[in-house]
Amino acid sequence: MIRPTLIAAILAAILASPALALPAFAQDTRTFIDDAGRSVEIPAHPERIVSLHDLFFSVPLIELGILPIGSHGRSNDEGTEPFMRSSKMMTGVDFDTADITFLGTGTEIDPEAIAALEPDLIVLSTNQDPDLYASIAPAILLDFSLSDKYALYDRLAEITGSQANLNLLKTRYEQQLSQLKTVVDTPSISVNVIAAVDGQVRSYRHFAALGRVLDDAGFAMPEVVRDVPSGQYQDYSPEMLPEMDADLILVTYRAEQGETAQDAYDQLEAAVPGFCAFLTACQNGRLIAIPRDETFVTSYNALGTLAYSMIALTTPPAR
Repeated sequence: MIRPTLIAAILAAILASPALALPAFAQDTRTFIDDAGRSVEIPAHPERIVSLHDLFFSVPLIELGILPIGSHGRSNDEGTEPFMRSSKMMTGVDFDTADITFLGTGTEIDPEAIAALEPDLIVLSTNQDPDLYASIAPAILLDFSLSDKYALYDRLAEITGSQANLNLLKTRYEQQLSQLKTVVDTPSISVNVIAAVDGQVRSYRHFAALGRVLDDAGFAMPEVVRDVPSGQYQDYSPEMLPEMDADLILVTYRAEQGETAQDAYDQLEAAVPGFCAFLTACQNGRLIAIPRDETFVTSYNALGTLAYSMIALTTPPAR
């Protein structure tokens, strides 16, 4: 009679043998049509996602409760540790606070570095070639040039099955927006968002997270920027600066790259010497510098932060 302990030892030896190991159960899959029109079989419930854009993919995934195993990121001129743009500010998660591998800053991220992570799904941005990564894992391309960056958020929730989490984020934003519209007479206040870029004056009035809050809340705007498409920005010659005046002007600067409010003012001064004389908002103390990174990111946390900021910036002071 063979003793139970001997049977157990034999079974353990069989299972440990590479040649006789039992096959792993394959993941359930489903067909996904990506933004390049490619039909890709992806895991029904992906667990090891590589994200190749920080602002538009990684931050939304983290807010949805999904930690990518690797991500595209940034580095600044001082050569400090890499970071995901706006992620730590919006979520607390970054390469130095979570187990996420930094994969590079450019469009040609090393496929071998991705393969080493053994992902079950790779989310590519528009400027990357799916053929470089398709042999590693299912690779889907999402078009980050879409004007509505929050449509990407919807796609990511669909891909990861996290629509319930997204619905909670949307409900919270709707409540925050409702409060803003209740306490502020938004149609009576004009707002513009500008920055000096390469000698031009750029209006971000309809762009990214801040543009969405301003449009959703119904704030007025200067006539000159009214026809800029939603989700986009427009550059203007320096002579157009007086046409960009508003009750409140927000000037943006790259805080994560070490810039300060003074840098934003200096850049405007370089583009339009004596700029303050051309803007009543500036003369009235209503030209205010804010960090650009929080206004750009595709984040529901950012939408809420900006909604509360607009309440603070547009509520009349005590008299």
